[in-house]
Amino acid sequence: MGGQVSTSSSFSNLRCRNANEDWMSALCPQLWDVPLHHLSIPGSHDTMTYCLNKKSPISHEESRLLQLLNKAFPCITHPVVLKWSVTQALDVTEQLDAGVRYLDLRIAHMLEGSEKNLHFVHMVYTTALVEDTLTEISEWLERHPREVVILACRNFEGLSEDLHEYLVACIKNIFGDMLCPRGELPTLRQLWSRGQQVIVSYEDESSLGRHCELWPGIPYWWGNTAKTEALIRYLETMKSCGRPGGLFVAGTNLTENLQYVLAHPSESLEKMTLPNLPRLSAWVREQHPGPGSRCTNVIAGDFVGADSFVGDVIALNQKLLWC
Repeated sequence: MGGQVSTSSSFSNLRCRNANEDWMSALCPQLWDVPLHHLSIPGSHDTMTYCLNKKSPISHEESRLLQLLNKAFPCITHPVVLKWSVTQALDVTEQLDAGVRYLDLRIAHMLEGSEKNLHFVHMVYTTALVEDTLTEISEWLERHPREVVILACRNFEGLSEDLHEYLVACIKNIFGDMLCPRGELPTLRQLWSRGQQVIVSYEDESSLGRHCELWPGIPYWWGNTAKTEALIRYLETMKSCGRPGGLFVAGTNLTENLQYVLAHPSESLEKMTLPNLPRLSAWVREQHPGPGSRCTNVIAGDFVGADSFVGDVIALNQKLLWC
């Protein structure tokens, strides 16, 4: 399947940025014994949208109105949908090189696709296949044996029980002993001693019951707003309610709605997001990881690599040394 969406040239200078590719192993040894849910970990929201397929049908889970618009006016509707679906410019290896350690993987089986080919989805489907992408992540981890990734597998559009079993079998075959089985959240030192590098959260209850290698879904704080200050107010409200007990994600991603798109026909998610990154990064730098009720853990964003976001999230771990 060809026709991958290209992102703007504003990211052309990001390809060689890899100062954070081994940041976990470079942490102060005092932090090696901190559980993962008390560390500050950078993540990418809708990780795989850098490779959305221009020729893909619109996801069958999108609204009936959007389906009808695309059927009636495909030459107008489809390009607009694509512009507002791309959330990342770096590919998955580049994201890992940049220091991203939480990957948001929305998995789907296209009705029009072959029986076992699984794709990623965000309004439209990706050119990349899930099995190929998991293999790419595994190969990266082999080159970085003291780095740990969290794979949040979710959405599961169109997956039958048989396809879930197929997907879990792929995960087990590809990562093998790298997988950390479900249990008490480990520290980096514990993971390194066991040769484990992968935590897979899997938002399907029946699959969780059958496979001890899968962890429950990770809560994601999603503000669902196109306005930066409203998003920050939402995140502060969530903090005031107290952090979850385990891994969780604070999403700094802005979200458009149909009204916003119609009012800004020449824009895109990238054009909406980039001017707001300085304010969002300022909020990130104010955060503090750890066990406290207002502490953060994973912080995920769009267009990681466009600014200092990843480094800012990693740097928050230094605050744990001040306690």
